[in-house]
Amino acid sequence: MLVLNRSGPIQTMATNEISIPLDGIRLGGELHLSKTSAALVLFAHGSGSSRHSPRNQFVARVLRQAGLGTLLFDLMTAEEEESEAHTRHLRFDIEFLSRRLVAATQWVVAQRGNASIGYFGSSTGAAAALLAAVESGNLIQAVVSRGGRPDLAGAALERVRPPTLLIVGGDDTEVIALNKTAYARLHCEKAFRIVTGATHLFEEEGALEQVATMASEWFATHLTVTATRK
Repeated sequence: MLVLNRSGPIQTMATNEISIPLDGIRLGGELHLSKTSAALVLFAHGSGSSRHSPRNQFVARVLRQAGLGTLLFDLMTAEEEESEAHTRHLRFDIEFLSRRLVAATQWVVAQRGNASIGYFGSSTGAAAALLAAVESGNLIQAVVSRGGRPDLAGAALERVRPPTLLIVGGDDTEVIALNKTAYARLHCEKAFRIVTGATHLFEEEGALEQVATMASEWFATHLTVTATRK
């Protein structure tokens, strides 16, 4: 197991599993640091999902093949997830999810101060990523949204500064409309891409591969991917 803490060095073993200590709780995660790059992409999963999301796991593997580091972690504890499964009171609480993402980002920076950080958000996690990018100031260098709900970031959209890519399935008509509205409110460097024939979860043949390629290219362009880790 991989155990990290605020005061000590990173200790690694083969599983790449981590435990992130945040304000009296611990969030499980999976960290892969690149041997050749300072770039690290944090994943913010969508409502009702976890770090084990097969779609995010697939995208993360493609990013790692491109030389990027990845961190997939749970935004809620096991107890919170159990309670939330019945009440659904947290999955659309964008401020709550964003606070967790900001705290995890600060923890990463404390551990790896030279990291070049990006966010990959899906569903409600995309809104949390955009809000966290605002709250994290200059720490975040790029954001990618997959089938996201960036509209839920609200007034924070106008204050987003990192280059932002919105990816939506061509058959996900309602989410396309919501993304177009959010896109118009972004004043940063931005791009809007539609995967033809894809639905919300990008389950169609080749659809998720397109998402992963687009995300990889976006991060490669906007993150520092050539600096060697110290």
